[in-house]
Amino acid sequence: MKVLVVDDEALVRRSLSRALRAKGHEVIEAQDGNEGLKLWKEFHPDLILLDVLMPGLNGPEVLKEIGQEKSGRVVLMSAFAGEHNMETAQQMGADLFLPKPFEDIFAVVKKVEDLVL
Repeated sequence: MKVLVVDDEALVRRSLSRALRAKGHEVIEAQDGNEGLKLWKEFHPDLILLDVLMPGLNGPEVLKEIGQEKSGRVVLMSAFAGEHNMETAQQMGADLFLPKPFEDIFAVVKKVEDLVL
């Protein structure tokens, strides 16, 4: 599976990327929404793990830009779970919402694999 991880927190990006690569997935990373949108257009991932709050374009703005061209699944992630949840994520066009911080990175990988595979 081709995965794009878009998050301005380097630790989150690296952790998710390592865990996904350990399961055999091809992973590319972006540190903000602008870079994420550019890589989405080039990479055509099966899955995007997309942070909600980032500099430049935020997660919902990236989803809006992708719009109807969306191919693959989108997982929105946020530490502000009070403002964002599964319902708001789906209203924005995402397939899943994951609150941060992650308690178990491998449980996160399992959830996203179940969503796509």
